[in-house]
Amino acid sequence: MRIRTATFALLVCIGVVLLCVEIAVAQAPARGTAQPPAGGAAQAPAAARGRGAAPAAQAQVHGDLQQVMRGILFPNSNVVFSAQSVDPTTVKKAPDPTAATDPLASIYGGWEAIENSGIAMAEAANLLMIPGRVCSNGKPVPMRNADWQMFVKGLRDAGMATYKAGQSKNMDAVVEVSDTVSTACMNCHDVYREKTPAQGGAAARCTK
Repeated sequence: MRIRTATFALLVCIGVVLLCVEIAVAQAPARGTAQPPAGGAAQAPAAARGRGAAPAAQAQVHGDLQQVMRGILFPNSNVVFSAQSVDPTTVKKAPDPTAATDPLASIYGGWEAIENSGIAMAEAANLLMIPGRVCSNGKPVPMRNADWQMFVKGLRDAGMATYKAGQSKNMDAVVEVSDTVSTACMNCHDVYREKTPAQGGAAARCTK
Protein backbone atom coordinates (compact mmCIF):
# COMPACT_ATOMS: atom_id res chain seq x y z
CA MET A 1 0.00 0.00 0.00
CA ARG A 2 2.86 2.36 0.82
CA ILE A 3 4.48 1.63 -2.56
CA ARG A 4 1.30 2.46 -4.42
CA THR A 5 0.93 5.72 -2.49
CA ALA A 6 4.52 6.76 -3.28
CA THR A 7 4.04 5.89 -6.94
CA PHE A 8 0.85 7.89 -7.08
CA ALA A 9 2.53 10.92 -5.47
CA LEU A 10 5.40 10.70 -7.97
CA LEU A 11 2.99 10.62 -10.89
CA VAL A 12 1.17 13.66 -9.52
CA CYS A 13 4.46 15.59 -9.23
CA ILE A 14 5.44 14.70 -12.78
CA GLY A 15 2.04 15.82 -14.03
CA VAL A 16 2.35 19.17 -12.25
CA VAL A 17 5.82 19.74 -13.73
CA LEU A 18 4.61 18.95 -17.26
CA LEU A 19 1.64 21.29 -16.83
CA CYS A 20 3.91 24.13 -15.71
CA VAL A 21 6.21 23.57 -18.68
CA GLU A 22 3.25 23.63 -21.08
CA ILE A 23 1.95 26.90 -19.60
CA ALA A 24 5.39 28.51 -19.78
CA VAL A 25 5.78 27.54 -23.45
CA ALA A 26 2.32 28.88 -24.30
CA GLN A 27 3.07 32.24 -22.68
CA ALA A 28 6.54 32.68 -24.19
CA PRO A 29 6.69 35.12 -27.18
CA ALA A 30 7.11 33.62 -30.60
CA ARG A 31 10.64 33.48 -31.95
CA GLY A 32 11.57 36.70 -33.81
CA THR A 33 8.95 38.88 -32.13
CA ALA A 34 10.01 42.12 -30.50
CA GLN A 35 10.72 41.92 -26.78
CA PRO A 36 9.74 44.65 -24.33
CA PRO A 37 12.62 46.90 -23.28
CA ALA A 38 14.54 45.76 -20.20
CA GLY A 39 13.31 47.34 -17.00
CA GLY A 40 10.01 48.51 -18.41
CA ALA A 41 6.77 47.40 -19.97
CA ALA A 42 6.35 47.18 -23.73
CA GLN A 43 5.24 50.46 -25.31
CA ALA A 44 1.64 50.67 -26.35
CA PRO A 45 0.89 50.80 -30.09
CA ALA A 46 1.04 54.25 -31.67
CA ALA A 47 -2.72 54.30 -32.08
CA ALA A 48 -3.15 53.69 -28.36
CA ARG A 49 -0.57 56.32 -27.38
CA GLY A 50 -2.23 59.01 -29.45
CA ARG A 51 -5.86 58.23 -30.02
CA GLY A 52 -6.98 59.52 -33.40
CA ALA A 53 -3.47 60.65 -34.36
CA ALA A 54 -2.60 59.97 -37.99
CA PRO A 55 0.81 60.11 -39.65
CA ALA A 56 1.71 63.52 -41.04
CA ALA A 57 0.47 63.80 -44.60
CA GLN A 58 3.18 64.22 -47.21
CA ALA A 59 3.20 67.67 -48.80
CA GLN A 60 1.60 67.64 -52.24
CA VAL A 61 1.85 70.06 -55.14
CA HIS A 62 -1.41 71.04 -56.85
CA GLY A 63 -0.65 74.38 -58.49
CA ASP A 64 2.23 75.99 -60.32
CA LEU A 65 4.17 78.93 -58.91
CA GLN A 66 2.05 81.52 -60.69
CA GLN A 67 -1.16 80.06 -59.25
CA VAL A 68 0.26 80.16 -55.73
CA MET A 69 1.29 83.77 -56.26
CA ARG A 70 -2.07 84.84 -57.66
CA GLY A 71 -4.16 82.78 -55.26
CA ILE A 72 -2.36 83.53 -51.99
CA LEU A 73 0.38 86.12 -52.10
CA PHE A 74 -1.21 88.67 -54.45
CA PRO A 75 -4.52 89.09 -52.58
CA ASN A 76 -2.96 89.01 -49.12
CA SER A 77 -0.24 91.52 -49.93
CA ASN A 78 -2.91 93.84 -51.32
CA VAL A 79 -4.69 93.74 -47.96
CA VAL A 80 -1.52 95.11 -46.40
CA PHE A 81 -0.91 97.69 -49.14
CA SER A 82 -4.46 99.01 -48.83
CA ALA A 83 -3.93 99.68 -45.14
CA GLN A 84 -1.20 102.20 -45.96
CA SER A 85 -3.87 104.80 -46.61
CA VAL A 86 -7.03 103.32 -45.10
CA ASP A 87 -7.38 102.69 -41.38
CA PRO A 88 -8.56 99.05 -41.15
CA THR A 89 -10.99 99.98 -38.37
CA THR A 90 -12.85 102.36 -40.71
CA VAL A 91 -13.62 99.72 -43.33
CA LYS A 92 -17.33 98.93 -43.15
CA LYS A 93 -18.40 95.35 -42.85
CA ALA A 94 -19.97 93.82 -45.94
CA PRO A 95 -23.77 93.27 -45.89
CA ASP A 96 -22.96 89.63 -45.18
CA PRO A 97 -19.50 89.63 -43.55
CA THR A 98 -19.35 85.84 -43.59
CA ALA A 99 -19.41 85.90 -47.41
CA ALA A 100 -17.26 88.99 -47.98
CA THR A 101 -14.58 88.74 -50.67
CA ASP A 102 -12.65 91.66 -49.16
CA PRO A 103 -10.87 90.41 -46.01
CA LEU A 104 -10.96 93.89 -44.48
CA ALA A 105 -14.77 93.92 -44.75
CA SER A 106 -15.26 90.34 -43.63
CA ILE A 107 -16.22 88.94 -40.27
CA TYR A 108 -12.47 88.75 -39.61
CA GLY A 109 -11.85 92.27 -40.86
CA GLY A 110 -10.13 95.29 -39.38
CA TRP A 111 -6.73 94.75 -37.83
CA GLU A 112 -7.33 91.01 -37.66
CA ALA A 113 -7.34 90.96 -41.47
CA ILE A 114 -3.83 92.46 -41.43
CA GLU A 115 -2.68 89.81 -38.98
CA ASN A 116 -4.22 87.02 -41.03
CA SER A 117 -2.65 88.27 -44.25
CA GLY A 118 0.74 88.33 -42.55
CA ILE A 119 0.35 84.72 -41.46
CA ALA A 120 -0.84 83.73 -44.94
CA MET A 121 2.29 85.21 -46.51
CA ALA A 122 4.58 83.58 -43.97
CA GLU A 123 2.92 80.19 -44.53
CA ALA A 124 3.04 80.67 -48.31
CA ALA A 125 6.82 80.82 -48.00
CA ASN A 126 6.68 77.13 -47.07
CA LEU A 127 4.80 76.40 -50.29
CA LEU A 128 7.66 77.85 -52.32
CA MET A 129 9.98 75.16 -50.97
CA ILE A 130 7.91 72.04 -51.70
CA PRO A 131 9.75 69.79 -54.15
CA GLY A 132 8.03 69.24 -57.50
CA ARG A 133 6.50 72.69 -58.01
CA VAL A 134 7.09 74.28 -61.39
CA CYS A 135 6.82 77.75 -62.84
CA SER A 136 3.97 78.58 -65.24
CA ASN A 137 6.35 77.82 -68.12
CA GLY A 138 7.03 74.32 -66.81
CA LYS A 139 10.51 75.04 -65.48
CA PRO A 140 11.19 73.77 -61.95
CA VAL A 141 11.12 76.25 -59.10
CA PRO A 142 14.82 76.89 -58.30
CA MET A 143 14.45 75.95 -54.66
CA ARG A 144 18.03 74.63 -54.45
CA ASN A 145 19.50 78.01 -55.37
CA ALA A 146 20.95 79.89 -52.43
CA ASP A 147 19.42 83.20 -53.52
CA TRP A 148 15.97 81.61 -53.89
CA GLN A 149 16.20 80.31 -50.34
CA MET A 150 17.22 83.78 -49.20
CA PHE A 151 14.24 85.33 -51.02
CA VAL A 152 11.88 82.81 -49.43
CA LYS A 153 13.23 83.71 -46.01
CA GLY A 154 12.69 87.37 -46.83
CA LEU A 155 9.05 86.66 -47.66
CA ARG A 156 8.57 84.69 -44.44
CA ASP A 157 10.13 87.49 -42.40
CA ALA A 158 7.94 90.07 -44.15
CA GLY A 159 4.85 88.00 -43.37
CA MET A 160 5.68 87.77 -39.68
CA ALA A 161 6.53 91.48 -39.57
CA THR A 162 3.09 92.14 -41.06
CA TYR A 163 1.50 89.96 -38.40
CA LYS A 164 3.21 91.98 -35.66
CA ALA A 165 2.19 95.25 -37.31
CA GLY A 166 -1.40 94.08 -37.30
CA GLN A 167 -1.14 93.23 -33.63
CA SER A 168 0.20 96.71 -32.89
CA LYS A 169 -2.85 98.33 -34.55
CA ASN A 170 -0.55 101.16 -35.61
CA MET A 171 -0.90 102.76 -39.04
CA ASP A 172 2.74 103.87 -39.13
CA ALA A 173 3.83 100.28 -38.49
CA VAL A 174 1.68 99.08 -41.41
CA VAL A 175 3.11 101.72 -43.74
CA GLU A 176 6.61 100.61 -42.79
CA VAL A 177 5.89 96.91 -43.16
CA SER A 178 4.25 97.49 -46.54
CA ASP A 179 7.64 98.57 -47.83
CA THR A 180 9.16 95.41 -46.32
CA VAL A 181 6.62 93.25 -48.15
CA SER A 182 7.15 95.11 -51.43
CA THR A 183 10.92 94.75 -51.15
CA ALA A 184 10.68 91.02 -50.39
CA CYS A 185 8.56 90.50 -53.51
CA MET A 186 10.70 92.59 -55.82
CA ASN A 187 13.98 91.02 -54.68
CA CYS A 188 12.77 87.72 -56.10
CA HIS A 189 10.87 89.12 -59.08
CA ASP A 190 13.88 91.06 -60.32
CA VAL A 191 15.88 87.83 -60.60
CA TYR A 192 13.36 85.15 -61.52
CA ARG A 193 10.21 86.81 -62.88
CA GLU A 194 10.93 90.04 -64.74
CA LYS A 195 12.37 88.78 -68.00
CA THR A 196 12.69 91.09 -70.99
CA PRO A 197 12.17 89.76 -74.52
CA ALA A 198 15.95 89.77 -74.89
CA GLN A 199 16.17 87.55 -71.80
CA GLY A 200 13.59 85.14 -73.16
CA GLY A 201 10.38 86.64 -71.75
CA ALA A 202 7.98 84.48 -69.75
CA ALA A 203 9.61 81.33 -71.07
CA ALA A 204 12.75 82.22 -69.11
CA ARG A 205 11.06 82.73 -65.73
CA CYS A 206 12.41 80.70 -62.82
CA THR A 207 15.87 80.85 -64.38
CA LYS A 208 18.78 83.30 -64.10
